[in-house]
Amino acid sequence: MTPLAGDLARRGLAAWNVEYRRVGQAGGGWPGTLEDVAAAIDALVEIEEVDAARIATCGHSAGGHLALWLASRARAGARALPGGPPRVVPVLAVAQAGVCDLEQGWRDGLGNGAVEGVLGASPSEAPERYAASSPAALAPLGVPQLLVHGAEDDIVPVSQSLLHAVRDPDAEVVEVHGADHFDVIDPDHAAWRLVAERLVASLVAA
Repeated sequence: MTPLAGDLARRGLAAWNVEYRRVGQAGGGWPGTLEDVAAAIDALVEIEEVDAARIATCGHSAGGHLALWLASRARAGARALPGGPPRVVPVLAVAQAGVCDLEQGWRDGLGNGAVEGVLGASPSEAPERYAASSPAALAPLGVPQLLVHGAEDDIVPVSQSLLHAVRDPDAEVVEVHGADHFDVIDPDHAAWRLVAERLVASLVAA
């Protein structure tokens, strides 16, 4: 995401490129990964140069899931989610080829079992983890969402975004024909230009 963060900075936005503990790292997965991204966005209230009332989340693939999940913390019941009640509520969440439905992702075996790797269990073994971390289970999120997905994506199927938009009236899908899983994060691709322009418009107008 570094080239995309650089592009946003050149467009006049402060870009907070978040890292988090991953599966295989100490504390990664459930709930550490979610706690890390929650702490990262909430830390923005401490940065004087940042207007914490004008924040958007944006992520690709697994990061798209996290971008949507961060937005879900604005809804009722967020106190029970990892990371606790939010200090920052985004005005827009952008998922690029995002995994919106973790249970469906588990059934489809996305990422060679990546969903079970993150949550440490199957849906039948730990339904409460899926309920607290899957945007599909948390919808409607209560925040506008832009779901940009390549129609030719063979890693995360575009159905992940299309079905999420059915569940959540605040979700808009842009299906990019001819694009694959990685085209949507190419800073020179029309799919990214669309996202960047939406981010600028949303944050300037917020």
